[in-house]
Amino acid sequence: MSIEQDDLFGEPPVPATRGRGVQPVPPSAADEALAAALSPNVHLGTSTWSYPGWQGLVWAGRHSETLLSRAGLPAYSAHPLLRAVGIDRGFYRPLAASEFQRHAEQVPAGFRFTVKAPSLVTDALLRTESGRGAQPNPLFLDVATALSDFIEPAVEGLGPAIGALVFQISPLPTTRLAQMPAQWDRLHRLLRALPRLPHGVVAVEVRDAAWLTPEFTALLRDTGARYCLGLHPKLPPITKQLPLLRALWPGPLVVRWNLNRLHGAFGYETAEKKYGDFNTLMDPDPETRQALARIIRGTAGAGQDVVVTISNKAEGSAPLSVRALAQAITGGALDP
Repeated sequence: MSIEQDDLFGEPPVPATRGRGVQPVPPSAADEALAAALSPNVHLGTSTWSYPGWQGLVWAGRHSETLLSRAGLPAYSAHPLLRAVGIDRGFYRPLAASEFQRHAEQVPAGFRFTVKAPSLVTDALLRTESGRGAQPNPLFLDVATALSDFIEPAVEGLGPAIGALVFQISPLPTTRLAQMPAQWDRLHRLLRALPRLPHGVVAVEVRDAAWLTPEFTALLRDTGARYCLGLHPKLPPITKQLPLLRALWPGPLVVRWNLNRLHGAFGYETAEKKYGDFNTLMDPDPETRQALARIIRGTAGAGQDVVVTISNKAEGSAPLSVRALAQAITGGALDP
């Protein structure tokens, strides 16, 4: 059963407007009540914000992806349920402090950003434009590069708006997978060299189950870094990752819900084609949602911060996934 956008948000699409920039959809009373029921420690949002198909969900009008990328963040952050967002652009090229600052200036107090480190630091391979690994990356998990191209500009530009600075380690080549102790040591050296953040947390997300070991848990505990719960078909399902979270308790929770498991490990393009404008929950995943809601309730209830960002590829529409998750957290959800 799919959930249409009007079923959850109660706001029909509004014709595009001209000359007023990007305007937010007026919040419904239901959205405001649901937001008020969430703990202030809980920050839910989407993996990015520049989708024209969110007209009627987030935007009052239809706008180009370019305009939304440049000027849509104030309207996005005006939605009562959207208290966080991901910045993925920095994965492809390092961002300057001024770029981070421009984003921070467009959102209200209490809003949080989840930022991915540049692939220059987190990918063991240098890749061609098609994504094929071409040669080993000499800067993989390099301390100096991580500081200069990621940590320092993000801290300077985002300040208290930092939710999590995430080192999402790309899938390792087989040669490195065969030498996991060396990878744990390399990551441990990097995390130990990073300064303690004045705001937010450093987190590590992986794409290989080979990372999920007691050695990995120990190095995170030793350095104070958090495990970013990655909900992706390349990793075990959420219930199989819970022991790692328990071993690191207590502490803030960082989650990135990336891709519905039914699409398989390489299903991004399949999901994108299927979900179209990303305005309908075409593949609801109530099992993952309820498991995540339980973790969030426990974490926030213990006074810890929670930052969750959700991709359109998780269920079909990230804003609708956020609302469904908020309902599950507060106990007001009826699973589809």
